[in-house]
Amino acid sequence: MLVEIHPDNPNPRAIQQAVDHLRNGGVIIYPTDTVYAFGCDIYSKTAVERICQLRGIKPEKANFSFICHDLSQLSEYVKQVSTPTYRVMKHALPGPYTFILNASGLVPKIFKSKKKTVGIRVPNNNIAHALVEGLGNPIMSASLKDEDELVEYTTDPYIIHERYQNQVELVLDGGFGNNAPSTVLNCTGNQPEVIREGLGDVSFL
Repeated sequence: MLVEIHPDNPNPRAIQQAVDHLRNGGVIIYPTDTVYAFGCDIYSKTAVERICQLRGIKPEKANFSFICHDLSQLSEYVKQVSTPTYRVMKHALPGPYTFILNASGLVPKIFKSKKKTVGIRVPNNNIAHALVEGLGNPIMSASLKDEDELVEYTTDPYIIHERYQNQVELVLDGGFGNNAPSTVLNCTGNQPEVIREGLGDVSFL
């Protein structure tokens, strides 16, 4: 099912429809401030496994992110961060960044690799914010990688729906997405380390 939704003022009914699917263990595709992504409830093991199948990877090797509503919410799922890291996060979020942090005990076991880390995002996107707020806990997110095309990420929601309509419960059409991923910063140490440069500027580090 393809549901159009305004990127700045998301329709509450469309958000509730997507949240209902998430709560029932469904998988949706939704826009972020970077690329379109698969999303599910972090506590739905079967939904996480479905996304892994869609991406062709094993759960223990997956580099998925938790989409959080704000800094206060992510504090539940990560261990205490250093002051320099907190300052960087406060400056960068919400925005196109993924922070790799040490996972707390509240992170479901399926996400914990031997390194026991988790990727955290707070996108600058009203649709993503509304979804997380409606669900009441973070969304597990995995970017839509386009392995068959010259471009790495599919940006057209209609093409996305044609491809995945029989594999996900819902595609939220918030307009064309970007064709570049988030900037990834490893913050498990005392100072942030740039792992991948994406849309997020790193000149302030």
